Amino acid sequence: MRAPLAGCRILIAEDEWFLANDLQTVLKSVGADVVALVGDLDDAQAQVARGEFDLGIIDINLRGRHAFGLADELQRQGRPFIFFTGYGAEIIPARFADVARIEKPFDLHTLSRYVLQLWQRGTETKPESQSS
Repeated sequence: MRAPLAGCRILIAEDEWFLANDLQTVLKSVGADVVALVGDLDDAQAQVARGEFDLGIIDINLRGRHAFGLADELQRQGRPFIFFTGYGAEIIPARFADVARIEKPFDLHTLSRYVLQLWQRGTETKPESQSS
């Protein structure tokens, strides 16, 4: 049986190493390819500019800096993403009302389900020329 996220390339922007490592382990266990694991906003922005991933998991606070500009760029590029955060929904600007938010500490099954839903939605609408 094929892993549900086989072929899915993921960017993880998380500044807490143990959480980032846990995310990576969970995602790899369901077939995802974590192509970038970054801990600060500048590195995350560089990865987004390169664009070599299908979806992102973004911590809202990366070493004291909010990642909403990064989220704006992901939306501009049409790349799906999930906020992975300890913050409540009230801190998230209204323009991101449709973005899933997974609270820390996280449930492995919930995370996998959200990522799979985003991946499936993206592959259904992705032009053939962009397929991996």
